Amino acid sequence: MYSKILVPVSLAQGADTENAFALARVLAKMDAEICAVHVIETVPTFSEAYVPADLSQQLENAAKDQFDLVVPEDVKDRRVLHGTAGATILEYAKKVGADCIIVASHRPGLADYFLGSTAARVVRHAQCSVHVLR
Repeated sequence: MYSKILVPVSLAQGADTENAFALARVLAKMDAEICAVHVIETVPTFSEAYVPADLSQQLENAAKDQFDLVVPEDVKDRRVLHGTAGATILEYAKKVGADCIIVASHRPGLADYFLGSTAARVVRHAQCSVHVLR
């Protein structure tokens, strides 16, 4: 059983977040903390000139609204972060001392045959247990 579980939520993939949070509750110790995080991909610097200046803030506001709808009310630690999904999830897990990450994996294409690219990166580089949901 785990004491600090991180559940990354992908708003773009339409992942089944209910199952991820249900699993987190099953794996959690009695006084465990469940954290939810969504990562907004950072716009590459070479393309910043072609993107409206307030796009980042618009994306963050929209993500927070949608994030609040899919994350259960009992999850108090909710974060919308900026960066590359895999690396940012791993950094945040380390920062908060997560001992488990529950990540959903979409149905991959040929390039990432067994896992989605974010899930694969988290599985390969996490310093804690990782549960992958399909």
